Amino acid sequence: MKKFSLGLIGAFAAISMTTSANAQQVVVGAASNVGGMEIFVAQAKGFFAKHGLDSKVVVRNTGSALTKSLKAGQIDFAPAAFTNLPVALERGFKVNGVVGYLGGMYQNSTHDTNVGIIARPGSGIKTIKDMKGRKIGVAFGTTGDLYFRTLLRNNGLSKNDVKRINVRPPSHVSVLDTDGVDAVVAWEPNVTRALEKVKGSRLVVRGGGHVCFCALIHGIPSKVYGDKKRTQALVDAISEAAAFLRDPANLDSVAQIGSQFVRGMTPALIKKTLKHVTFDPRIGPKTADAFNFSVKQLIAQKKMKRPFDANKYLEFQFINSTMKRHPEWFADLK
Repeated sequence: MKKFSLGLIGAFAAISMTTSANAQQVVVGAASNVGGMEIFVAQAKGFFAKHGLDSKVVVRNTGSALTKSLKAGQIDFAPAAFTNLPVALERGFKVNGVVGYLGGMYQNSTHDTNVGIIARPGSGIKTIKDMKGRKIGVAFGTTGDLYFRTLLRNNGLSKNDVKRINVRPPSHVSVLDTDGVDAVVAWEPNVTRALEKVKGSRLVVRGGGHVCFCALIHGIPSKVYGDKKRTQALVDAISEAAAFLRDPANLDSVAQIGSQFVRGMTPALIKKTLKHVTFDPRIGPKTADAFNFSVKQLIAQKKMKRPFDANKYLEFQFINSTMKRHPEWFADLK
């Protein structure tokens, strides 16, 4: 018999499912946005349980909060974006990515269709160059921040040419609605939510292949290799959930699941945002290219000192096994 329990602890929600007494326990972290849908679906549809896992999902507002929990041993596996993870790796943080969480990095070194910049009504901002001297909200140190800096540089501007305001993701829409900033850098579902809620707001830019808004699910080596059977079960469950998630026939079910896991997300909003997000669990040579592309950007911004070998982070054996045993879960992917 399956049992769900929901509790709010600080800034995150923990949702657990109990299965048989022989199931292996695992705690998986996810970000509080549409990017976490693989994990949400794996939990709600019972894919974790199907693959022998007694799972608990912990939802936090940011990737940095998930990393802190991972370091503290509160979470076994969690995602982190390529656009900031390499900095931690260079400083000695040891983790191995085992399965894709978000983004199309199996096929492309850049993928950022779920991030964009929205200008408030009356701001007069129509292009990136119009942002010179204006107040721009962005969550410092995030993929959105790197995206914004890259766009500025590509348009002959620097971060010193604008007034960057540190705005955390939960406030992306409200700060625009109250005229706290002239524009905000956001990612889904906040891009779509802002355009709908703030009447007259304008989408200045979306995506464009400037960064890789990509992430893998990873764990510290003792978690990844200490129990390979459990890690393989995790990768299998995520891969099957991703296949379910990509199937248009499951859209209503998926939308309902997302609204149960993330505060403020309605089924209707999820349906509108999913088309901008890619869920591909595969890891391959292009994944390494995407990682290295992000490292080059971080070095250019002086956040890193030197290149970091992507193969020290990427672990292919588990997803390769899944793809070999279950090609049907990947048949729709190019």
